[in-house]
Parts: sequence; C-alpha cells; structure tokens
Amino acid sequence: MLKIRRALLSVSDKTGIVKLGYFLNNNGVEIISTGGTMKVLKEAGVPVTYVSDVTGTPEMMDGRVKTLNPKIHGGILAVRSNPKHMEDMKKNGIQPIDLVVVNLYPFQQTIAKPDVTEAEAIENIDIGGPAMVRASAKNFHDVVIITNPDRYEDLIHMLKEKGDIDLKTRKMLAQEAFAHTAEYDTAIAAYLKKQLESEE
Repeated sequence: MLKIRRALLSVSDKTGIVKLGYFLNNNGVEIISTGGTMKVLKEAGVPVTYVSDVTGTPEMMDGRVKTLNPKIHGGILAVRSNPKHMEDMKKNGIQPIDLVVVNLYPFQQTIAKPDVTEAEAIENIDIGGPAMVRASAKNFHDVVIITNPDRYEDLIHMLKEKGDIDLKTRKMLAQEAFAHTAEYDTAIAAYLKKQLESEE
C-alpha cells in the first residue's frame, strides 16, 4: 500500500501523465483533476474525480477560478501532525491531498509566438497552478510536489520500492517547485516591463 492516498493532477504539459495516472490508480490512489488533464486521463480509462465535485463549485470565469478553494488548499496545506489542522479539516469536510502534480500554463511559449496579443499573453498567466505548487512545496513534509514530467519515472520507482517518498527527495522537489514558479514570475515581469517600455 502506498502512503500517498490522494493526488491532484493538473498539467499543461501532458507528457507522461497517462502512465503516471495508471500507476496511481492501480495502486489505490484517488486522482483529482481539472479540465484538459481530466479529459486526457478519462479518455485513457483512468478514473478521475472532477475538481468541482471536490470543491462543490463549478469552474468559472473561463477557467480562471477552479482550484482556488479551501477544499483544495486546505487539503494541501494541512500539517498532518498538527491536531488543530486535523480538527479544522474534519470540521470543514476537507480531505488531505498527498501528491500534487502541476505544471503551468505555457506563458513563455505563448509570448514567443509572433504577433501574440497582450490579451493572449495575460490569459496564459497561471494563477491557481502556482498557488498549488507553492502550497505543496511549503508543506513538503506532508505533500509531494512534482512540476517536471521528467520526475514521473523516479516517483513511480520510489513508490514501488518504498511505498513513500523520502524527506530528502520531498525537499529537493520543493526546491525545484519554487525555482519553477520563480522562473515563471520572472518571465511575466520581464514581459510586462517590455510592454511598458514599448509604450513610452
């Protein structure tokens, strides 16, 4: 039995996600997912719980708001060894999320296209993704965060071998996750700076 019982998969880059989904499902892990990721997993025959069925609210505003909800962030941020956190989860009907697999809207690829409009660029600024990545990385003692599809094979191997992810690996993945969001925000800031300069 895996220590990981519940996973949230929401990726822009779908590379390897079906294989990971199969592995998790075959080992009794409940998979929560959103939009395009859910569609890909379902089409491959991987059972998925829609994020809206967890939050009790629909995706809205063209997908701008879907995971920004206590049922998601409470499940990620709760410190399992903190009795008050566990009490708050129970009181509010929140279930823990043990693994978060997220990579972000392709902002850099979008702005690299010729003739991309500012509106298109803005819509490719991910909000819920970085929030989940940062929440998971902050709580790396209790939550495994994967932002790079190249890590899926290592994750599968370690879970097969040990049934869990060791603390050093969790911390390394958290560091990688914060670097991922930092690079992402740096690209957005640089784009907006360039836009401002072109308007002068």
